Amino acid sequence: MCSCVRSSRAMAPALLPRLLLPQIGFRLAGRGLWTSPQCLAVSGESQLPPVPGQARVVICGGGIVGTSVAYHLAKLGWTDIVLLEQGRLGAGTTRLCAGILSMAKPISIESQMANYSSSLYQQLEEETGVKTGYVKTGSLCLAQNQDRFISLKRLATRLKVLGINCNIIKPKEIAKLHPLVNIHDLVGALHLPDDAVVSSPDVNHALAVAAARQGVQILDRTAVQQVVVEKGHVMAVETDRGSIECEYFVNCAGQWAYELGQASEVKVSVPLHGCEHFYLLTKPLQEPLVPNTPVIIDMDGRMYARPWQGGLLSGGFEKNPKPIFTEGRNQLEIQNMQEDWDHFEPMLSALLRRMPHIETAEVHQLVNCPESFTPDMRCLMGETPGVSGYYVLAGMNSSGLAFAGGAGKYLAEWMTYGYPTANVWPLDIKRFGNLQSSRTFLRHRVMEVMPLLYELKVPRWDFQTGRQLRTSPLYDRLDTQGARWMEKHGFERPKYFVPPGKDLLSLDQSKTFYKPDWFDIVGAEVKCCKEAVCVIDMSSFTKFELTSTGDQALELLQYLCANDLDVPVGHIVHTGMLNKRGGYENDCSVVRLSKNSFFIISPTDQQVHCWSWIKKHMPNDPHLHLEDVSWKYTALNLIGPRAMDVLAELSYVSMTPEHFPSMFCKEMSVGYANGIRVMSMTHTGEPGFMLYIPIEYALHVYNEVMSVGQKYGIRNAGYYALRSLRIEKFFAFWGQDLDTFTTPLECGREFRVKFDKDTNFLGREALLQQRQEGVFRRFIMLVLEDHDTELDLWPWWGEPVYRSGQLAGTTTSSAYSYTLERHVCLGFVSPPPGPEGLPTPITPDFINRGDYEVNIAGQRYPAKAKLYPFSSLFTQQKRRKEDMELSNLQGK
Repeated sequence: MCSCVRSSRAMAPALLPRLLLPQIGFRLAGRGLWTSPQCLAVSGESQLPPVPGQARVVICGGGIVGTSVAYHLAKLGWTDIVLLEQGRLGAGTTRLCAGILSMAKPISIESQMANYSSSLYQQLEEETGVKTGYVKTGSLCLAQNQDRFISLKRLATRLKVLGINCNIIKPKEIAKLHPLVNIHDLVGALHLPDDAVVSSPDVNHALAVAAARQGVQILDRTAVQQVVVEKGHVMAVETDRGSIECEYFVNCAGQWAYELGQASEVKVSVPLHGCEHFYLLTKPLQEPLVPNTPVIIDMDGRMYARPWQGGLLSGGFEKNPKPIFTEGRNQLEIQNMQEDWDHFEPMLSALLRRMPHIETAEVHQLVNCPESFTPDMRCLMGETPGVSGYYVLAGMNSSGLAFAGGAGKYLAEWMTYGYPTANVWPLDIKRFGNLQSSRTFLRHRVMEVMPLLYELKVPRWDFQTGRQLRTSPLYDRLDTQGARWMEKHGFERPKYFVPPGKDLLSLDQSKTFYKPDWFDIVGAEVKCCKEAVCVIDMSSFTKFELTSTGDQALELLQYLCANDLDVPVGHIVHTGMLNKRGGYENDCSVVRLSKNSFFIISPTDQQVHCWSWIKKHMPNDPHLHLEDVSWKYTALNLIGPRAMDVLAELSYVSMTPEHFPSMFCKEMSVGYANGIRVMSMTHTGEPGFMLYIPIEYALHVYNEVMSVGQKYGIRNAGYYALRSLRIEKFFAFWGQDLDTFTTPLECGREFRVKFDKDTNFLGREALLQQRQEGVFRRFIMLVLEDHDTELDLWPWWGEPVYRSGQLAGTTTSSAYSYTLERHVCLGFVSPPPGPEGLPTPITPDFINRGDYEVNIAGQRYPAKAKLYPFSSLFTQQKRRKEDMELSNLQGK
């Protein structure tokens, strides 16, 4: 046992380290109101001012997240803001934060938030006169193996697109930057010179000071008991000191946000769960570390370390985390929990391997504090789907300090303008539903999530916990046929089907940035889709029915949808639901079932968001009804030229284009089952049909399709094949290619906008203005050239795109095209700014005349850019039908 552990166990319990004790001059001994930085006197109970009877917004949580929201709302001109804290301000997780501010985050929106936070915390001291402890140290993200090094190179290319200073360095350069790091097992690192450390409690203090100067009322020792809701809208907040009427409520309660949501009059789902988080503090080293010594992030060693008062602060994210329940709001302030040296030992060993010279350092304390984690490692932000005016900002996954500034800014913009200035869909609380609020689900999932923060995540990795939550009636049938599963919004979906004789275990465990082991399997499925017929279970798609007694349903959809929904019964319309800016809130297919009844099909993860969007704009009319029927129907996608033969044989109805035109829906019988909604579309551009089957008939219809289809070479296929097909056909997908800032004009969908009709719809004015002023970015297809699929790194998403040597955009999705035998990337490009830095309209000539490259982990590959898919290439493909070798199609 090393001497530092021996000395720690011999130590008597110590006070919390000075860095972690907030120097909060405005703390009050009893409950009270804190109105300005000058109001620092201790108030007794008799001097307490009353709780205000009303406010425009009440924010619950006086940590760094809540004070950031208050600060930014005040900056945007809001008045009548009340911030409530059940204990002392900043005495929750903020008080025990490790104080590392890094911009090396998994997704772009998180890096943007951290970048803004860094700028904000630097200028707060000048704005308020409160010292924040900000020191620009830089950080080193270490790589012990080539896969980690590749992931850091990919991250570096993305950070540079955002304008964040970073570079890939060799081990010898690491040693020059940090004197204690053992470099012998390292292959390199990502260096971020502008990363920093701060005192989180002092930043919290500065934000509170700045907010109070702008009129924010801050009440500590005041606990929120419940939020009063009437007719689906926030009306008041009840506290232990009285009620406050308000229009808006913001849940920034951190560790207690889940329970606070459940305690409201109308329950609000805030899916997060707490885990214990440990870090070690040492006394000053023999040669004290200077304050600007770089932060070390060794994800392969599962540990981090930063300078702290001449010594080290070091923690990590272990493989076996200790979850804690979020009950207990009666614990007003978070205390340092019980030490557990046995649990911390693996992280301590990793620290000593990385910095062997600190073995003789003396331990100051082992800190154990709670952190809250979410089911997908991303924070929770935005207005809740069930209660208008109820906002949430919580679940920071141990990055609360880094995210607080940017997240507070975006949430304040959201509340002010109705939308933030960046695409925050990856963080939107509406990506989850009530099904993710199960205590057991959350407890099991966060035990996986916390270790994953430092786990190497190759493309298309899947969570292992919380699975088989939502399944199709065909799940067991497909599973026995070799289905490998992925999860989306809690729903199990087949990725691909492993043929007999393949090693299932090795396929499940394969992890790579290169050509994956499933390459040939998916290729066989794609080939079958093009030459015969495949079945894909797409039951996870979101499905709504909108009905009315009169024209109300049509009128609502005509307002919400950019395309014309006043079509004959049976027709299918592909359309976007746009916001006021003309951006996509939803991308869906709508079927007119009858004069006053519509069937709406949306992406899987749109279930909560789309429902909320439609309900938000629905008039309060008892004759208009919206129903979520996702669970009522199993959806089978029959893709391929022989799909019509299979269905014709099962229904005794001709399925040729003359009798069943494209984008048309008929209710018909398939086998013995009646009432099947058969639609002539596939979501991929290939010929085929979608079958929406009442769930009680699902197994029968599937068995009949597979039985009859044997003579036509039928096989199962998964979403990986679907992805390849839709990308090579230039089909954009919401949540990957399309978002709330993407307009139809930017992605070549102007033909799906009813400009020629005298019908007002949401986003119309913005699109008319954009059509007049020009489009400043454009969705394009890039086909990689001189790229070796066998040996080179694959593009996955987020790669920078260069035009004639200049950064022009990024990819949004990519896949290998088995038809073109090349990689295809989809993404957006923009021309360089014009005079005075103003954006320049993009033209087809600009796109066609450029020389393009796609940057994959620092290596640039030439690419051909296209505005339209390679239709001619596909029509030239020879499709064998009757003379196919069926044995080859069964796939080996």
